[in-house]
Amino acid sequence: MRLAIRGRSRAATGILRHTAGFTLIELMIAVAVIGILAAIAIPNYQRYVQNARVSDGQTKLMEVTGRLERCYTATNSYANCVTLPEPSEEGFYSIDFQTGPSSGSYTLRASANSPSQVRCAWLEVTQTGERDSDNDCW
Repeated sequence: MRLAIRGRSRAATGILRHTAGFTLIELMIAVAVIGILAAIAIPNYQRYVQNARVSDGQTKLMEVTGRLERCYTATNSYANCVTLPEPSEEGFYSIDFQTGPSSGSYTLRASANSPSQVRCAWLEVTQTGERDSDNDCW
């Protein structure tokens, strides 16, 4: 038989005990639930961020491709059209340029500055628009 009086209860033995607050077991269960959710959420978020950073390299490749095509229209050659290597906007990739055997072809390559921060270590595009990457990122 218990008698509740303002947050306290009196057990049948007559000892006055506080009933407010959490027990250690309840606190440990809450911490375990938070730990499990964090163990699932953090890796998923990191993968999402790595995938989003790939667009930094893709954007810069497309920008440089546009400049090369405008230059080729004016000079009929890809040589001396751009000054590379050039970093991407957010700095995750560095763009490099290679002309083919003739000055009428090129390959642009975006190489990751820190491969652990992005999903794809490299991305490539040619003058024909062919795209290639190490993890099928296009």
